[in-house]
Amino acid sequence: MRIHPYLRGLAAAIVVLCVLSCASQKTRDYPIQPVPFTQVHIDDDFWSPRLEANRDMTIPLAFEECEKTGRIDNFAIAAGWKDGEQTGRYPFNDSDVFKIIEGASYSLMQFPDPRLDAYLDSLIALIGAAQEEDGYLYTARTNNAEQLKGWFTDERWGNLSRSHELYNIGHMYEAAVAHYQATGKRGFLDIALRSADLVAETFGPDKLRVPPGHQVIEMGLAKLYRVTGEEKYLRLAKFFIDVRGDTTGGRELWGEYTQDHKPVVEQEEAVGHAVRAGYLYAGMADVAALTGDRSYVQTLDRLWENVVGKKLYLIGGMGSRGSNEGFSANYDLPNMSAYNETCASIANVFWNHRMFLLHGHAKYIDVMERTMYNGLISGIAMDGSCFFYPNALESVGQHERSTWFTCACCPSNVTRFMASLPGYMYGKRRDGIYVNLFIESDAMIELKSGSVGIRQQTLYPWEEGIRITIDPQSEGQVFTLLLRVPGWVRDEAVPTNLYRYKEPFEGTAEIDVNGESYPCKVTDGYVRIRRRWNRGDGIEMILPMPVRRVVSHDSVEANIGRVALQRGPLVYCAEWPDQEDGRVRNFLLPDDAPLSSRYVEGLLGGVMVVEAAGTGYMVEEDGERVAVEPKTLVSIPYYAWAHRGRGEMAVWLAREEAAVTPGNLPTLASMSRVTASFGRNPEAVNDQVEPKSSIDHEVPRFHWWPHKGTTEWIQYTFPEVSEVSIIDIYWFDDTGRGECRVPASWRVFYKEDGEWKRGYSPEPYGVEKDRFNRVVLETMRTRELRLEIESQPGYAGGILEWKVE
Repeated sequence: MRIHPYLRGLAAAIVVLCVLSCASQKTRDYPIQPVPFTQVHIDDDFWSPRLEANRDMTIPLAFEECEKTGRIDNFAIAAGWKDGEQTGRYPFNDSDVFKIIEGASYSLMQFPDPRLDAYLDSLIALIGAAQEEDGYLYTARTNNAEQLKGWFTDERWGNLSRSHELYNIGHMYEAAVAHYQATGKRGFLDIALRSADLVAETFGPDKLRVPPGHQVIEMGLAKLYRVTGEEKYLRLAKFFIDVRGDTTGGRELWGEYTQDHKPVVEQEEAVGHAVRAGYLYAGMADVAALTGDRSYVQTLDRLWENVVGKKLYLIGGMGSRGSNEGFSANYDLPNMSAYNETCASIANVFWNHRMFLLHGHAKYIDVMERTMYNGLISGIAMDGSCFFYPNALESVGQHERSTWFTCACCPSNVTRFMASLPGYMYGKRRDGIYVNLFIESDAMIELKSGSVGIRQQTLYPWEEGIRITIDPQSEGQVFTLLLRVPGWVRDEAVPTNLYRYKEPFEGTAEIDVNGESYPCKVTDGYVRIRRRWNRGDGIEMILPMPVRRVVSHDSVEANIGRVALQRGPLVYCAEWPDQEDGRVRNFLLPDDAPLSSRYVEGLLGGVMVVEAAGTGYMVEEDGERVAVEPKTLVSIPYYAWAHRGRGEMAVWLAREEAAVTPGNLPTLASMSRVTASFGRNPEAVNDQVEPKSSIDHEVPRFHWWPHKGTTEWIQYTFPEVSEVSIIDIYWFDDTGRGECRVPASWRVFYKEDGEWKRGYSPEPYGVEKDRFNRVVLETMRTRELRLEIESQPGYAGGILEWKVE
């Protein structure tokens, strides 16, 4: 058996190099411990290119963007090393630098790089110089950033619901621990400890009783506690959890958005900002493990059932609404407007991994794996160069990845997650090893009975075979191997009834040990194999991967009459480049249509595609009748979409005629080029997707927000000079949810002989909601047509659809 040379001799020398490892043998902690990612070396065709892209592309790109956008200069200004004013729109930009340092530190643990090491040293020196004498670190305040004064007050900690003072340093604590464990250098750790000591002196039951507005410091303090053994850090983490929802002293609660509407142990439903919630739940799990607080565990179990049973997307994402970047009502899971922030997927992985460490049940790994292979890695391009912030499940071409964001939490978060991915593969408990993820790799795992080398050979997630070879420290070493049998093998789409497979599957996992069949008895999602192990012992595992139809709980309105496809851990979507007509929303997939899969090596880095025969629907020229013809649909793994340009995509396909969106023939408007005075995605106005109401978030929309109370324009440039006399406008108005309203007034202009002229109509220009507003004008012969709107004072305008005849 071959164990990667990197791992040989490493096991004995490593002293607690994983963030979740316990620094003191005297403390309690999770009953199951993760195997540090430094003791696992991945070498496969699926994940290895992503880890390399993170190291070679994403981390350098992220640091470069932090330099270009002034995030690093903000520390230099705070340190007095550079003159100037704070740059950036957000006071939490400091946290992006910390997260990238954390990711770079993880990378250093596995891939030593002197240049990166030296660069991190220079950043840490800069951060240390920016820290105030008593340990306070928040560049926006130190630099007296006038443009950010709405986020914080003149007094420290005066507006914690918005300031992100504790959020920033929480990420710093995590980064400092990672850097210390990667290099053994104490510089960054000492900066973090000075900060944590100040926070401990400031906050507490008899001091300042206020929680952080954005959680993460709880996890950071738990990591400091594990490294130092200082009880005050653990007590402080618990305090920040317990003070949430606490009105002692007459404090006014901040509400559901920050999970500050009631004490955490009384919360029964996941509400508010999804990333904050996920970080809170992960921090609660850490504190529960370290203190033995069973009330936390009971609360986490309750909240997990709510999320996985009523608020989880099929791709493993969470947080359906963009208005609060978070949770909506139970079963409210729209597709085109799905938010599914990439950071929320990362938080979901953190939370579910910790739930596994608490309980040892495979259902948490099932959710974690679903998120990792679908909703999380869709958030970053396969080459590591650009990102999604939200991750929609349906598109008509309005979605594409960006190289960076003004609010850059997602790219910086990806750097640290990808670098630590190998640490999610295994867990250990006394003399047991949990095999959770199936990735070609070598691992060296320390048990009480001695070290165990494990090699996995597999083409997962494409192929169903996995070979595991065991290399124990001594012949006849006794321990238990616990092999996860994924829920999708056990006919369980998710561990609740939120999603289910439409047809039952009679297959099962098959396991051989040294060529002999082993009973596939599953307990808590695992097959337990306890025996005396010898060098070279081998396990063959077959996890059948037929293409499965998935349907939603009847209460998920967005998916009524629809079906999704899944093969193994991968959720599939249909995307425009793979279809002959470039359409996916006009397809009907009958329940009895056969499904097939095949591997296409040259497509999107090599993927297994799924093909299905069905029917395509198209509106005929008269606009009244619909033509129906046979059509074959090709689907790709969801993570791989949006790499080939903008167009239609759907995860949930129509299985009933009522759910089909027939394709429309091209119109003058749909063939026009759209430009606007301001705003993203102006093409939404001519995409031929008709809304149900003015607040319909399930269709693409264009708006001029945050330009409020202004005069704005949007323009069609026709393919050729055309005659136009009728205009239909469907206004966007999100009263009760946002800051867009129908306009106060609007006008029509057309260009003739190089001059803009105003169109004439004796009719009023309508501004009614929930309908098309038609105006008939004197015929205009032009190639350029422009709408000019006057927004209501204090509000922005927007358009859902604009037709011309």
